[in-house]
Amino acid sequence: MDSSSRVYVAGNTGMVGSAIVRMLHRKGYTDILSTPSSHFDLRRQDDVERFFTNNEPEYVYLAAAKVGGILANRDFPAHFIYDNLMIQSNIINAARKFGVKKLLFLGSSCIYPKECPQPIKEEYLLTGPLEPTNDAYSIAKIAGIKMCQAYRKQYGFNAISLMPTNLYGPNDNFDTESSHVLPALIRKFDDGKGVIDHDLGGPFNPSIRLWGDGTPKREFLHVDDLADACFAAMVNYDGDQSLNVGTGEDIAIGDLASMISDVVGFNGGIIWDTDKPNGTPRKLLDVSKIKALGWEPKIGLKEGIESTYKWYKECL
Repeated sequence: MDSSSRVYVAGNTGMVGSAIVRMLHRKGYTDILSTPSSHFDLRRQDDVERFFTNNEPEYVYLAAAKVGGILANRDFPAHFIYDNLMIQSNIINAARKFGVKKLLFLGSSCIYPKECPQPIKEEYLLTGPLEPTNDAYSIAKIAGIKMCQAYRKQYGFNAISLMPTNLYGPNDNFDTESSHVLPALIRKFDDGKGVIDHDLGGPFNPSIRLWGDGTPKREFLHVDDLADACFAAMVNYDGDQSLNVGTGEDIAIGDLASMISDVVGFNGGIIWDTDKPNGTPRKLLDVSKIKALGWEPKIGLKEGIESTYKWYKECL
């Protein structure tokens, strides 16, 4: 893949897809394709094949997906399994059918069992039950990995898979009902900062109610670091097994909440709603294989939160 190659970034308007586009522009790629949602529904096979017929991409980054946090996954599992199965199946099949040289499929670390040895190695896939709060999404992503492997085996199609940890950064979803934990915390703390209480006659910082008890540990990766990992894998990796992508470090949700409240400048209290689910107790990835390709994350968590909060405020 060189700078003149025709590259299709599926999901270019989302957080991951837009980061991949930014990365490709920085590296001098000029022929970058996207599917405008007003003309193409990636859940429809005819639309996807029409796009491939008209545009003839050589390389594909499959970042298009329906994503959401615990609440959204719990309430809309049918949307998560249907949309993701249709999007990825249509694009992988069309890429093979229309002669794409290489495809990179992006999954998620939620594919691994709920109770998993830590850090999680790629070979732990399908060794135990999934976390029930997002199993519909997880099963769709597992199907994507298996589809890439099946198309490689039967057709010799060069399809690889990356499984990133929890992501955040510019163009994230900050809706408190459907977002993941880090952007949801940014939104909650920012909304709670300096609320005007007309009875008291001035601003005050209320307590913020958060799900669970704050003890689960999560790993967080800035989306620009993921984009660089995608490029490293696209250029240097042709293996059958999916690759984990993360930092190799995790943080308790309670500590994350404290860090974000400090960055945002929220001085109120936090109430943990222990009647709500925690999700998986811990999810830390073994990232030795992606690092062996020469990739390393560069953006520290606090630095990444600060830049993400700045982007959020500028884009309100």
